[in-house]
Amino acid sequence: MASLLYRLGRFSARRAWLVIVAWVVILGLAGGAFALFGGTLTSSVSIPGTATQKVSDELAEKFPAASGGRGTVVFTTTDDSAFTAEQQAAIGELLTSTTELDNVTSTTNPFETQAQLDGQAQQVADGRTQIADAQAQLDAGQAQIDAATAQLAAGRQQLDAARAQAEAAGQLAAAETQLAAQQAEIEAGAAAIATQQTTLDQGRTELETQSTTLEDGSDLLELAAEIRQVSSDETTAVASIQFDTGLNAVPAESKEAVVEEMTNADIDGVVAEVSNDIAATIPEVLGPGEIGGVIVAALVLFIMLGTLIGAGLPLLNALVGVGVGVLASLALSGSVEMISVTPVLGVMLGLAVGIDYSLFILNRHRTQLRSGVQLHESIGLANGTSGNAVVFAGATVLIALLALNLTGIPFLGLMGTVGAVCVFVAILIAITLTPALLRLVGEKILTKKARARIGNADHHASVPSKPMNTVRAVVTVVAGVAVLLIIAIPALSMRLGLPAGSSEPVDSSAYKAYKLVDDKFGAGVNGPLLVVADLETAVSEDQLVAEQVRIGTALKAENDVVAVAPIGASDDDLLLAFQVIPGEGPTSESTEQLVRDLRGLEIDGVASLGVAGNASGNIDVSEKLADALPLYLLVVVGLSLIILIFVFRSILVPITATLGFVLSLFASFGAITAVFQWGWLAPVFGVHDPGPILSFLPILVVGVLFGLAMDYQLFLVSGMRESYAHGTPARLAVQRGVHAGRTVVIAAALIMTSVFSGFVFSNSVMIQSIGFGLAIGVLFDAFIVRLLIIPAVMHLLGDAAWWIPKWLDRILPNVDVEGASLERTHPVAPAAVPEVVTAPRA
Repeated sequence: MASLLYRLGRFSARRAWLVIVAWVVILGLAGGAFALFGGTLTSSVSIPGTATQKVSDELAEKFPAASGGRGTVVFTTTDDSAFTAEQQAAIGELLTSTTELDNVTSTTNPFETQAQLDGQAQQVADGRTQIADAQAQLDAGQAQIDAATAQLAAGRQQLDAARAQAEAAGQLAAAETQLAAQQAEIEAGAAAIATQQTTLDQGRTELETQSTTLEDGSDLLELAAEIRQVSSDETTAVASIQFDTGLNAVPAESKEAVVEEMTNADIDGVVAEVSNDIAATIPEVLGPGEIGGVIVAALVLFIMLGTLIGAGLPLLNALVGVGVGVLASLALSGSVEMISVTPVLGVMLGLAVGIDYSLFILNRHRTQLRSGVQLHESIGLANGTSGNAVVFAGATVLIALLALNLTGIPFLGLMGTVGAVCVFVAILIAITLTPALLRLVGEKILTKKARARIGNADHHASVPSKPMNTVRAVVTVVAGVAVLLIIAIPALSMRLGLPAGSSEPVDSSAYKAYKLVDDKFGAGVNGPLLVVADLETAVSEDQLVAEQVRIGTALKAENDVVAVAPIGASDDDLLLAFQVIPGEGPTSESTEQLVRDLRGLEIDGVASLGVAGNASGNIDVSEKLADALPLYLLVVVGLSLIILIFVFRSILVPITATLGFVLSLFASFGAITAVFQWGWLAPVFGVHDPGPILSFLPILVVGVLFGLAMDYQLFLVSGMRESYAHGTPARLAVQRGVHAGRTVVIAAALIMTSVFSGFVFSNSVMIQSIGFGLAIGVLFDAFIVRLLIIPAVMHLLGDAAWWIPKWLDRILPNVDVEGASLERTHPVAPAAVPEVVTAPRA
């Protein structure tokens, strides 16, 4: 590989303009592909196969009316006074006109809905009065029937007495006609009374049915009593916008049209704020903070290299690489669903590794030039040695990112793939465009002072002649591990979740809508749950309301349920849908527990209960990601051990390197938790509403930080191994390896930290937390683990650090990361070699 890269470096130097033009063409093609095939990004995160997704699919099949995406718009008066009739009418007209927008199927007028709810309560009261009046009338009718029945009985007694008297007097035959007439009159009266009694009984039965229906309706109203569309002080109203498909599938243009419609409404004294379901912000790919991070990186480069040309060249390479990688990746957004943070991750990694990889080659080239090596030869050698290390280090980053596809989570795999594309382009840029540009700038890559001393550099530059003090090594290991473990403590309480409206920028409409709803209606209204009951047998129309009351009452009895409202039934009457309002917001622990409790609730006659909605979707996504993290961590850690065994031909070096990676990883988790969940130093980092940690952040940090940690491990420890292999005592080799590589590693770590830190001040909490996690992780790993703990551990291990079973040593291929074989065939002046070496160690 080293020889191939040497030839590639020489070719790029000789055909500098050809290489430059080729990359410009590639950049143009990537931009053209994006323009032709690029689509829109989404801020929604979803994972197929989750419990929430299954409920949504069932609703789409059996209950289409409840399956479409629904967002909300919050209207509030600017002076906190009650809505006037004119304002209510204007809002109603606005909502009516909104239905004409693409993908919008209907809207709900909050004032009409609230009036209906209030009217239903009055209807129940009126109905009870009417039933009481009807009951009184029935009771009066019953009294009349009872009185008539008594009179009839008395008439029968009188007729019987008259018959007996006539018979006793021997006049029965003569009186029979009269007695028969009286008997017929009495029977007719009895028949009339029986008819009246039947009518009255039917009326009573009907009244009881009406009373039962009325009370069931009253119970439903009571279950949903806390659900309001207009706040109790009548200053704020919540309207619903129903789309023809799920929110994830609604085109961004349609959502933007709704936002524009509401923003431009211009209703006197009223402000419309759109919820994050519709108006979630798409983060900027490059904002002021990110540009500031690049500026800091440029300053680090200038301080290290001493020339504007030297500082500008890695930046130029990185920007070209980011342009190619990100534009090419965005060209896929028209055919696959891509979340908004995906290209930002590509920018982060592309800038960071693009600068660093070019810097490694450039720094080696500068050293060789100062030693008097001819320009083209120096470029080739730098590409074959440091470029070889760049390719190998970059390969570890690629493997870690591509391994994100093993999680089985589509959006995360796509993020890893896009990140890998950007890193791959950065590698290609480093080993082709860097040599071409170095050829054009020539000796100007050096300072004037350095150019004046070319070939006359001090060939006896000081190198360490004594190993580290053992006591110092012990103290360094103990102190370093203790510091990282203490910082990692908050990670024990890490909670995972997805951003809600409270995570949006404080000046955004989505954030204002979230806070208004929280203040005027209760936190739970921001995260309603959709509960679906699959019935064992179909419910009849007559029993529908009673069944809704029965199931709704069971749902309401669960802890942290504020209100339950029936939504409706499926066409086959086997599915009932309910809206459940939790006591707290969608990211709270109580709401997470409520989702689990509802899914485990058993109700007679209900085969299963499913829960959907944004809150449950966030929980499902977070749980699936949390479940995938241990396996991914195991794969990555195992991979690191295998790779490092190949590189360093040692057992203990890979183990210590991996343990160091795990330490820095969990320390970064602790710092992330302390800032973004606990709220420590929140104002410094612009965290206005602490909450759960971004669900896919831990697994993403594992992948990226692993690759970067192996970069630094390779550039530092490979120098130790090279020195040890040439006969230097093990402990002295540690010092010399650190001395040879620390400058470029420190500069590279500072550059990466600067680039990642720039994203901490993004307008998106997702980008903020990713940028912070990667920046703090690089700081911990480079400055505490790689530059302090690892050298100290290597010192304490001594020769044992390089032990490897003989049988394993024989079968392992020779991985020449630093291109030592190339150096032997292309010797350079002594100053280009970091140390004076002795005979090779057997």
